[in-house]
Amino acid sequence: MATTLARTATRGYLSSKLVRHGTLLLISILLLLLATLAGLMIGAVPIPAREVWESLLHASDSEARQIIWNLRLPRVLTGLLVGACLATAGAFLQGIFRNPLADPGIIGVSSGGGLAAVGIMILFPSQIAYLPIAAFLGALAAAVVVYVLAWKGGASPLRLILAGVAVNSLLGAAMTTLMILNSEKVQSVLPWMSGSLNGRSWTHFETLLPYAAIGLVASLFLIKNANLLVLGDDAAKLLGTRVEISRLLIILLSTFLAGAAISIVGMVGFVGLVVPHIVRLIVGNDYRILFPISAIGGAALVVAADTAARSWFDPIEFPVGILLALLGAPFFLYLLRRGIKG
Repeated sequence: MATTLARTATRGYLSSKLVRHGTLLLISILLLLLATLAGLMIGAVPIPAREVWESLLHASDSEARQIIWNLRLPRVLTGLLVGACLATAGAFLQGIFRNPLADPGIIGVSSGGGLAAVGIMILFPSQIAYLPIAAFLGALAAAVVVYVLAWKGGASPLRLILAGVAVNSLLGAAMTTLMILNSEKVQSVLPWMSGSLNGRSWTHFETLLPYAAIGLVASLFLIKNANLLVLGDDAAKLLGTRVEISRLLIILLSTFLAGAAISIVGMVGFVGLVVPHIVRLIVGNDYRILFPISAIGGAALVVAADTAARSWFDPIEFPVGILLALLGAPFFLYLLRRGIKG
């Protein structure tokens, strides 16, 4: 009798959990669709939802279709990929470091990609076409250096964080030095350093799409490893996980995702830090639901913030990276303070 009651209670709990997670997933998808629609409608030339729909489905020479297809749609789609990549990278790093404040910048990824990109723009402007590749390789090199420095019979989360902070500071100083020594060329670097979707076209979207698709699909195969690493190294080993290999794979994947994103839009912060943190507070640490909602939430946040950045300050194109920092940092501090009090 007791066993039957326990099984019934377990089934009821699992059923309610599935319903709750399914509801949250649907809500996140709805928010993503609303953010996408707003990104297509709002701008210097407002376009009603009906005209947006007609422009997407029917070929014509109307002004609305030209604006949507040539300007807004590639920008919105690029923002979706960038947000999904950064939020996924942050979600994985927070889990394997067991640190809710972890994000791609904590292991030097952002600074590594930034230094490589700034070097191309300042020292080799004629090779600007290779900027995405350079930024990605710089991010990857920074992650590898951090992992090597942290290795001592294994790379513990604490040593990785400490090595990441040191490498991040060193690369940031090198980036600043490069800009000071070439102050006459800094103006061309500032938009990228601020993080912006301004001027992003189908070329940028097509460049980012294969990297984002590969990284997000690969993330599905690391969900189990991430769930086990959250339990701690000892528990993960007891459950048959090769901890160091799993951690290295997740770090490389996070670097791949973040490096691809920043190579296209520049130094966009906050997304990989706050979105996974908020989602984790709502759904817990299970990556089977944490991963998709974080990716969807990150995509929605970047598109919504970019829409606000180009409409609130019209006719000025305000960088989305700066707006995210201005709006997001106080909100995150509020959450952090509330969590500490709790």
